[in-house]
Order: sequence, then structure tokens, then C-alpha cells
Amino acid sequence: MISRRHFIQKSIISTAGLSLSSPLVKLLFQNGYQMKVLRNNVGIFTERGGTIAYMISSEGIAVVDSQFPDQSQHLIDEIKKQSERKIDLLVNTHHHGDHTAGNIAFKGLVNKVVAHENSMLNQKTTAEARGGLDGQLLPNTTYKSGVHRERVGDERIALHYFGAGHTNGDSFVHFENANIVHTGDLLFNRRVPYIDKSAGADIANWQQVLEKAYNTFDADTLFVYGHSGEGYEITGNREDLKAFQNYLAQVLSFVKKGKANGKTKEELAQANEIPGAPEWKGNQSRAVQAAWLELFGE
Repeated sequence: MISRRHFIQKSIISTAGLSLSSPLVKLLFQNGYQMKVLRNNVGIFTERGGTIAYMISSEGIAVVDSQFPDQSQHLIDEIKKQSERKIDLLVNTHHHGDHTAGNIAFKGLVNKVVAHENSMLNQKTTAEARGGLDGQLLPNTTYKSGVHRERVGDERIALHYFGAGHTNGDSFVHFENANIVHTGDLLFNRRVPYIDKSAGADIANWQQVLEKAYNTFDADTLFVYGHSGEGYEITGNREDLKAFQNYLAQVLSFVKKGKANGKTKEELAQANEIPGAPEWKGNQSRAVQAAWLELFGE
């Protein structure tokens, strides 16, 4: 008897006129997730939510961000196929649910969960507000400023806090030997960002955060982004930091000039492109409203 899932898959394939051997079919139905090794046993996992980075070696296992419980379980199952070790480290780049809701899947399986102290507080506060604290696995190790380092096997993993940006608790996570940095949502690659003013986001300072990151990491650094726009990669180089820095500056300029010319917030929020940053296409309302709040306090 054919399962409902397989019936739906066959219906989609038939409707689209695809063959079972089509690369697109394989992409659509290969367990719903993808894993790709980048360098030095460090790779990325994508399925639903913010990109996960992972490191699997005979000496240690580390994971950065956790998407949602089902997605984290998929990753955990894949890790178990490669190693019988307990997971050494789980890092959260920041508190948003598409990066931390899957933490709970690691309960009892991970030795340490690390994040910036504001990220932990934000995660706890939002969970308490919706009565869901029991469904959270909160960080048990936090740091306040500067750099926090952990050693996992032969790899050194450094969390860098440069101040408020996307929220008030975002870390860049650097696999130092592999020279791979997970930016979390400090970089939306050609995708209109979510700017969480309720959690201390600061667009002006975010530009300085990106400048500090540009100067801290080098031209050989491979960056992993929390999200990317359609047609753009989830990995890249530090020139993407400059491009996103420019986008943020142009958003503030667009809103400031617009108000000076008599435009309302609602009128500006209808924009589908920000002058000077055309690669960030699509509805700009979230960014415009956050910029308006930051500039004019309303």
C-alpha cells in the first residue's frame, strides 16, 4: 500500500512532468534536509529555519544553532551515524526561535550550551511570556563582552560580541582552525532582514558591528549566514559584510530623507527596493518600520 507521503510526492512529480531520476526530484525529496562539509570537518545543515553549522570529528562534536526540534533531530540522527560521542558543545548565535527552538532535542545529549548573556535572557523571557519555558533548553554558559573561547577536540571555537545589531545578544561564532564564521542573523545575504527592536536591535550600531567583524576576520574566512535571498548563497566572504553594511546605511538614509520630504512611515514601508542597495529586493516594510522607530521613536 502506498503511503500518503509517497502519494503526494508522486502526484507532484506527475503534475510537474518530472521523472524520478530528475535532479530536482532528488533535491525535493532527499529527507527534506541537506548537509554539506565545508572545511576541516566543519559543515552546514539546512532544512527549516536559520542555517546550522556543525563540526564532527573523532575528537569532538560541536553544533551552532538548532532550527526547530524536528530539524535538530534529523541532524542528531546524522551525527550518530558518524560518531558515538556525546555532543561536546551547542552554541546559539542569538535567541530567535528558528535558531534555538531545536535546543530541546539536545537535552541530555550535549555537555555545554553557550550564548551571549543577553541571548540567554531573551530566550528565557520570550519562553516565559508564552508559557513555554519547559520546552526550552537554555544556555548553561554565557559571556558578557569581548571573546569567549571553547576547545572542542583540535578546534578552537570563539564567540565574538561586538555590541547590539540584529538584537542585543548576537555572537559571531568562529571555528578558528577551519577559519569559518557563523554570522547567525547578523548577516542576511541579499534578503530583507528582521530587525528586532523589541530585543535591543540597533541599526546604526549594527553597521559598526559589521565593520568590527570585517577587521577581525580575514580574506580567507568563509562566512555562514543565517539566511539568504532567493538565488543567493548561504555562504560567502567578508565583502558580503560590506554589502550588508551598505544596505543598513541606505535604509536609514531612505527613511530619514523620506520623512524630510513629507512621506509617512506607511508610504515608505511600501517600497520594494532601497535606493543604493538594489540587491535586497522585496517588501521593505519590516526594515523601514524598524528604521523609523530608531530614528524618530514612534
